[in-house]
Amino acid sequence: MSLLVGRAGGIQNLTLPGLAATIAYADPTDASAHHRKPASACWWRLHDSVLRSHSALRSIAGKTPICAFFTEVPGGLPAGAVSVLIRLATADVYMAERGHKELDEEEENQLTSSRNAIQHSLLSLPEFESLGKSETEGRELSTWAKVATVIEDFLWDEAVYKTGGNTEAPPDDWDADSSDGSNVVNGKAANDDDDDEVETNEDAESTATSDDDDDNIDDHILQRYHKLSSRRVDLVGDYAGDELFVIEGDSMLLRSFSDAQLDFSPGLQMLHATYNVEHFLHNLVKRKCNFDITFFESNKGLCIPPNASPEDAVKYLLARAAIIRHLETNLPQVRQDIAVKTFASYVSDDFAKYLSVTAPYFVMLHDGAQAAARRGKHMKQTAVDSIPVKGRLGLRRMILQFIGRGYNVALVNGLEWRDTKVMTMVLESRRTAMPGKRIMEPVFTEDDRKAVNASTDLSKLRALDAKLTDRQQLAILAVSRLLKDPPAAMTSNALPRLCCAFLLHQALIAHIPLSRRRVQSTPGAEGAQDLLRELAGCSEAMIRGTAELGLSESTTDIADYIDGRLYLQHTEAPESPTGETQALFETLLGAVEHLGSQGLPTGETSVSPTPRQNAAGQNGQSHIELAVLPFSNPVFDKHLEPVRLKTDEAVAYDQSSQSHRIFQELTHWHNAKKPIITKAPPTVASEKAASKAAFWAAKREQLFMAEMRTYAASLTNAVGKSLEPETIIVGAPRGSRPLSDKADTASPADSEASDSAASTSKSKPAPKKAGGGGKTAQKNAGKQAMLAKIAVDKAKKEGSASDKIVAAWHLVCKNLDADLEHRSNFRRAKEYLTGLQPAWRDVLEAECQLYMLNCVLRYWIDACRRNEQQRRVEVTALIWNLATQVMQSRGLTKTIVSSINLTVETLSLPRVPRASTDGLTDRKIGFTFALPAKVESLAVKLPSKEFQLTYCGPYLERSFDSRPDSRVEFSPDGWQRKVLDGIDAEKSVFVVAPTSAGKTFISFYAMRKVLEADDEGILVYVAPTKALVNQIAAEIQARYSKKFKYGGKSVWAIHTRDYRINNPTGCQVLVTVPHVLQIMLLAPSNANSWSSRVRRIIFDEVHSVGNTEDGLVWEQLLLMAPCPIVALSATVGNPQEFSSWLTDTQKAIGIDLVTVQHPHRYSDLRKYYYVPPEKFAFHGIPDRTAFGTLGLEGLVGFNHVHPVGALVDRSRGVPEDLSLEPRDCLEIWLAMSELQTKDHPIPAELDPANALPAVCRKVDILNWEKGIKGVLRKWIADTTSPYEQLVQDLEGSFRKEDREGVQLTRPSEQTAADAKPIDDPNDLIATTLPMLCRLHSQDALPAILFNYDRHRCEEICQALSDQLQQSELSQVKSGAKWQKTLEKWEDWKKVQEKNAKNKASMKKSKPQEDGLGSKLDQQRDAADATNSPWESFDPEAPVDGYHFADHTRLQLSELEIYVRQLGKRNIQQWLIDALQRGIGVHHAGMNRKYRQVVEILFRKRFLSVIVATGTLALGINMPCKTVVFSGDSVFLTALNYRQCAGRAGRRGFDLLGNVVFQGVSRAKVCRLISSRLPDLNGHFPITTTLVLRLFTLLHESKNAKYAVGAVNALLSQPRLYMGGASFKEQTMHHLRFSIEYLRRQHLLGANGAPLNFAGLVSHLYFTENSAFAFQALLKEGYFHELCGRVNRNEKDTLELLMLVMAHLFNRIYCKQSDAEFREKVKRSTSLVFLPPLPTKAADILRQHNRQTLDVYRTYVATFVDQHVHTDDRTLPFTGVAAGGEDDADGAAANALPATKIRSPFVALSGSGDDFDSIHDLCSTTRDGVFLEEAVIPHVDVFPDETDIPLNAWLLDFFKHGDIMTIERANGIRRSDIWFLLNDFSLVLATIVTSLLNFMKLREGTDMDMLDVMGDLDAHDEAEDNEVAASEEQSDVSGPSAADSAIALPDRQRQQVLPKKKAKNTESWEETADQEEDLQQREARRAANAARLEAEVGETLDAAGGSAEGLKDVLKAFQKLREEFNVKFKAMWA
Repeated sequence: MSLLVGRAGGIQNLTLPGLAATIAYADPTDASAHHRKPASACWWRLHDSVLRSHSALRSIAGKTPICAFFTEVPGGLPAGAVSVLIRLATADVYMAERGHKELDEEEENQLTSSRNAIQHSLLSLPEFESLGKSETEGRELSTWAKVATVIEDFLWDEAVYKTGGNTEAPPDDWDADSSDGSNVVNGKAANDDDDDEVETNEDAESTATSDDDDDNIDDHILQRYHKLSSRRVDLVGDYAGDELFVIEGDSMLLRSFSDAQLDFSPGLQMLHATYNVEHFLHNLVKRKCNFDITFFESNKGLCIPPNASPEDAVKYLLARAAIIRHLETNLPQVRQDIAVKTFASYVSDDFAKYLSVTAPYFVMLHDGAQAAARRGKHMKQTAVDSIPVKGRLGLRRMILQFIGRGYNVALVNGLEWRDTKVMTMVLESRRTAMPGKRIMEPVFTEDDRKAVNASTDLSKLRALDAKLTDRQQLAILAVSRLLKDPPAAMTSNALPRLCCAFLLHQALIAHIPLSRRRVQSTPGAEGAQDLLRELAGCSEAMIRGTAELGLSESTTDIADYIDGRLYLQHTEAPESPTGETQALFETLLGAVEHLGSQGLPTGETSVSPTPRQNAAGQNGQSHIELAVLPFSNPVFDKHLEPVRLKTDEAVAYDQSSQSHRIFQELTHWHNAKKPIITKAPPTVASEKAASKAAFWAAKREQLFMAEMRTYAASLTNAVGKSLEPETIIVGAPRGSRPLSDKADTASPADSEASDSAASTSKSKPAPKKAGGGGKTAQKNAGKQAMLAKIAVDKAKKEGSASDKIVAAWHLVCKNLDADLEHRSNFRRAKEYLTGLQPAWRDVLEAECQLYMLNCVLRYWIDACRRNEQQRRVEVTALIWNLATQVMQSRGLTKTIVSSINLTVETLSLPRVPRASTDGLTDRKIGFTFALPAKVESLAVKLPSKEFQLTYCGPYLERSFDSRPDSRVEFSPDGWQRKVLDGIDAEKSVFVVAPTSAGKTFISFYAMRKVLEADDEGILVYVAPTKALVNQIAAEIQARYSKKFKYGGKSVWAIHTRDYRINNPTGCQVLVTVPHVLQIMLLAPSNANSWSSRVRRIIFDEVHSVGNTEDGLVWEQLLLMAPCPIVALSATVGNPQEFSSWLTDTQKAIGIDLVTVQHPHRYSDLRKYYYVPPEKFAFHGIPDRTAFGTLGLEGLVGFNHVHPVGALVDRSRGVPEDLSLEPRDCLEIWLAMSELQTKDHPIPAELDPANALPAVCRKVDILNWEKGIKGVLRKWIADTTSPYEQLVQDLEGSFRKEDREGVQLTRPSEQTAADAKPIDDPNDLIATTLPMLCRLHSQDALPAILFNYDRHRCEEICQALSDQLQQSELSQVKSGAKWQKTLEKWEDWKKVQEKNAKNKASMKKSKPQEDGLGSKLDQQRDAADATNSPWESFDPEAPVDGYHFADHTRLQLSELEIYVRQLGKRNIQQWLIDALQRGIGVHHAGMNRKYRQVVEILFRKRFLSVIVATGTLALGINMPCKTVVFSGDSVFLTALNYRQCAGRAGRRGFDLLGNVVFQGVSRAKVCRLISSRLPDLNGHFPITTTLVLRLFTLLHESKNAKYAVGAVNALLSQPRLYMGGASFKEQTMHHLRFSIEYLRRQHLLGANGAPLNFAGLVSHLYFTENSAFAFQALLKEGYFHELCGRVNRNEKDTLELLMLVMAHLFNRIYCKQSDAEFREKVKRSTSLVFLPPLPTKAADILRQHNRQTLDVYRTYVATFVDQHVHTDDRTLPFTGVAAGGEDDADGAAANALPATKIRSPFVALSGSGDDFDSIHDLCSTTRDGVFLEEAVIPHVDVFPDETDIPLNAWLLDFFKHGDIMTIERANGIRRSDIWFLLNDFSLVLATIVTSLLNFMKLREGTDMDMLDVMGDLDAHDEAEDNEVAASEEQSDVSGPSAADSAIALPDRQRQQVLPKKKAKNTESWEETADQEEDLQQREARRAANAARLEAEVGETLDAAGGSAEGLKDVLKAFQKLREEFNVKFKAMWA
């Protein structure tokens, strides 16, 4: 209890003297009304009454406002729980009575906040429910102790970090309000405490003070660790990239020492242990990880495996010391970038300093969890409770320590290598508070083994000059010391003999080849084990105490110090050495004598050798079958020719009788020539049904097209103007299109390239060249005269037209000037200029821009009058920019030029482009120019260059070698022209350029070329997300139209699994996702048609090739592309490497690749760190006050982050893509100039006066920036430079932590008393509205808030909407004033109704005689109605000031249409309400239509705020002014940071983008800014399913030309593995054995023809290895047997079937440590841990894995025989060689045969070429062989083949369907559940469809799989159909003639139907009205499905008994799918 009193604090402001009011009151407003202390007597009386009865508690609580606390607890509070609550409150009273006056304000606030946090947290505790249940069950519990622990947990979780009530500072990036309520604690929810985990304690007081009880502390640590939040990620691709992380050395050693094959008892195979360490490190480096290794002396005992015997612990400590010295010495020779550090402990000051300097991204640790019996070893299972706690405790205490410091922790145990990925669990720091101070303190055991300094003896030894290596010196020193001081356990006779054997073993190690050191295990002679342990202890002490040991040379061999097996063998059977071995042995003996030890015997001993087994014994060598099944295929044979293998038909496994029966059944289905369900003759009913189906399909297509037209209309070009479609004409000459009117301008905005591929005016033919070859001069003269006359007439007309245009403009000016608001006039004038036609722009452009300048000038003059020059000086930069634009505009006049010159002169601005007035016309401008003005101090006070650098950076001229080009409608930069040239030359193009640089036009230029070439060519656009697919298709719709000769053709089509528009094979531009394109390219039916017509493929966001999930498909497509490609990306960390690989792949098919890199963004990004106020009062959104400001300077709470100020880690250097604004460069130069020294001077040429011209351009700044960065890099590299001070000078603003006291949104209407405190500055819910109010006032909206948790995004959006709505209700829509407003509105409505009736009666009584008068009356009435303010009044609509929507951008009627459309899709009302308030949410889990509406409204600028995940980061055209990173996440990586930040300041929309960090730690901000882009890693693309699909493509297309070309293109690649070397031989060898596997699985014939279930496996390609496991169970009859019971016992059969499926598909792994809590998981309906597979299924899979193992074991053996001719004797990481170089001294006595396949390093522990599992084979194969476990078709069976427990989430969901339980108990994030379930639904749908097609129960094609979708996608499609059925004609217009994209048959195009009123005609509206309501349709659909299933069953029955088995399988899977989908659909019902 002392902890609770001391830490939790007391209650100083008690409201009422009672438990209810003290502990559980929920209304803080009552707190200020009462400040009296309760009487003790009253207190204890309450205590007694509570203990007697719950009803007494309820009665007392019921008298207070907070009785809900007690009444809502299920079952009431147990007495013990109430008791501890009262004791806690009593302690608070005690503190209140003792220290109320002694507490200062800060302490009081902390204590009160702590108590409030407890109150609001207790109600949600599951412990209360469980305790209540336990007590009612009569269990003996010490509930007071239990609840005390509960409260203590929550004190630390909630109160401590939320309020700062602890003594230690919270981690900077800890997010107290992280998203989902129970972030993944695999096997357990984060907030799910266990009933039985807290041990009972009779003594309540001892439990309350548990920090003083070591046992309780230990238990608490284990419990705290179990509650940590975790998720399984790819460390490289998904998480860290190339960020530095730290590997805790002893965790790495524990992983290596826990290898079941490693022999440390009885042997001591140190070299094998070292190999394990190096193999691990090598795998990390191969995957481009960046890490340091740290060892802590205090942790050395943690490396010992828990199952090791205590007497062998010293062996592990020796290996530890040797490996550390080995790495410290040898690693720098090969990898100087990897540091190996040793510290005293992880809490030492040195280590803390190391962390501050290196700033690692995370720490890699072991949690001490024991793996289950692994990989077929069948080791004796250890009960969880018997696992030693000591090791786990130390490791988990360390994990909690790092978590408390704010570091995430990646677990090294459970880590697996999956292709190029590093998959493991990451424990997140942001959800977990630090435990108590006592818990945080590490407990280090005292080491009784003191280090031994042998420097003296070592010096003597080295004086011998015997050229002894480090290990030999150590051996001599150790033997000498043991001989001088013999161990007590050793006899005097045995010691010399055993020492002599040890030295002999040392001589043998030096000369015996490594492969010959494989010997059998033996316990050794008597005393040998004792000596081995003594030597280990002595040697370990010497290594630690003798620094010189191991440092004598550049490398050390100390890692191969002891070969325990070899030594023990020679103690039993010594042999006489010869040759060099003998000489070395004698040298070692002499050296021992030299050190003063007694002489050692060298003769033969009397020990007789122990009889040994032959090599074929237990550790012997088994026979390796090197023959394969015959195979020959004409396409593959030429590629496989180098693979020379013996073939033998007999090597195939005997077919089991079960599989033989299955294949006989398959023959029945194959022999069916036609679908078994025959078509009945058409009937009237069937024809009507077909007609109706076609009707609704057309209706749905019409709906999609209407949506697409609306979506396309929201897209704009560079200046915000809607795109206009251009009609493409086949064969039109390139020069026939005129350049855009803007082609000759140099304005930055006008040279926009990203969205200006479409002309803004109608195309006209270019004038033909003058001259006429062959024509007479007379004819020419006549023609010239005629043309001259036409020109004169035209000039007269244009003059007249010009006058009219000017007059119209003057009228506009008059209207504009009526509004005195400068900002409004500026905006309206800009919109007017944007909408001008080209002819009008020629006349008015300059004057319009001058008017805009005049608006800003007047604003500046007003500011000067108010003496606000300093605050508003940024406006002058806009004036200068506008003046520059005016001078470059069309329509200049003398008056305009003089006005500009006057402006520049008056304001002392930098010079602008000059324009000669000669030849210029003149006219009066339509407004009064602001200058001259009677105001002083209008001039800018800064020097010209300083002014430009400080304020004008965003406005500088930004072109890069821009020139007009007839191919596009703008002036492209040089790099853009290079891209155009590559496309014109039919080359492939790889473009790397940052966001906003102008990449988008490339895609549309390539599309135009294909469209113009002919009507047959196809361009495929591949996008990574559906959102980008929709946008690109809409933009094509908006840009291009085309008329085709024949029907069924279209310009474009969309094709994804769940969404498609138009026929994908009938379009010319297909927009799709990678999986769909791969299916289409591999479809045999397309091989002779569609595939051969593909002319180019565009891969947008090509860096997706590095994704964990889909990256493999991207890479396969890049390799298989049959045509030139365009690859686009903004974020490739290794562009040269990627380009080199792409070049090789393209050359293989005869295509050249052009690589274009452009490193510069068009618009700069400015970063800010948001610091929220301490208090916030909202009374409406503040007005916009900023004008002409682009950034957020001066905005309270937004601290500028200078890019160099964030480079706090010198080791990271300067990222290549770190961009600096001009003002950043100026600040750096000024700071450097102040800090420069004699040794670190600043070159004079970097002075802006010397480096920059008078008027700067962007290219000038870039050159200057390059020079500054060069000096900066030198300063970073030199530790003596003043770099640290430079960073401190530049980071000043960023590091400010001062919070604004009170933020008032309407200061004139509010006071500070209205403000509410914001306790946690990282609370996203509380701080988002204050932040948005600031951004709105600065005109920095629209903004996108990025948060990587889907559920959190919705929470933020809903909270914003609720805050606005509640404030509106309380502040505006309440009270007498609002009521009076409503009354006036009602009165107005009554008047309107009365007027309407009067008009109606007048119409009847007086016919209209005067049409004109009637029209005037109507106009007058309309004007009256329009002028009324009540016309647009809606009491339900948001009031101005309480929404972020811009209603000037969208008509109310259009918004109503969107609202109605969303309502029909059952979108939640709060989402619609939020849209109406200008706020949206966007993530992949949202409804497709809702996402589309959000995108449209945001582009239209109606929405100002979107909260989104990364879905809006990939190429989406969603321009915004500000990007906010709202909260931290594991997925906020260097890559995602750049992708998201790139949305701000898009080219053509904003000249500057703002990036704000909210709720992200400063350390994380620095890490993101200083990070470099991660390198792209490749995958091994030739997966087994791909091989099978390629054979299917060849066979079923009859070796079509395209199919043969695709196979040849793929197999001709020299470097299939991106990032790897060229190993064509290995690839082909691997391919041949993939074919062998398919042959042995009866999936391929001898000629490559697909067999049996090949189609099913191919269709399940996206599950890869799981598909083959499924096929194994299918072919062996397991599913036949299981599903045969479906009719007798459906429920149990389906549950068992789901258990099997859960083992095969959609696996989710738990942490290894979760297995410790297997029996302690909180009781729930979830199993949590997946039960084992049924025995028979497990046996079949094990047999399948064994067969697969044999195939790939043969692969390795044959490859080694043919291609590997060198010994494997070098360690994989350091490259240090081991063993002798030749065979001169033979092998060890009785050596086992050398291994051929297994690494000889691993063989040192006795393992031969027999392997237990595929993992064993892949992880221990010798060097020189490529073997990737991820691409070998197998599924590990738990627990004997995998040590990671499986989560039972899928089985649990199938059983109970409760997603809340899945989230809480199984730890699956709510935001992920939908997608995981949809993935499995897709698996079931694929299986059922494949079986139907296979059994020919329906007509099917190879393209059917494109129609298969998960049930979530199917639900979306059904929803679209329902909406299409109910949509009114007014909402969805029919196809128009302008819709070139709609593919209509000819008859539909030719048929023109007149409009009729005939009642007999079925119209769209009438048909829709005739449809039944939704429930009736659902019922009919269900009945129809049941009927179809019955028909299928009857047909199957008619098929005969031989098909019975497969029929049952189909039925069972149909039922399984149906039941699963029922539960799945219930989620959105």
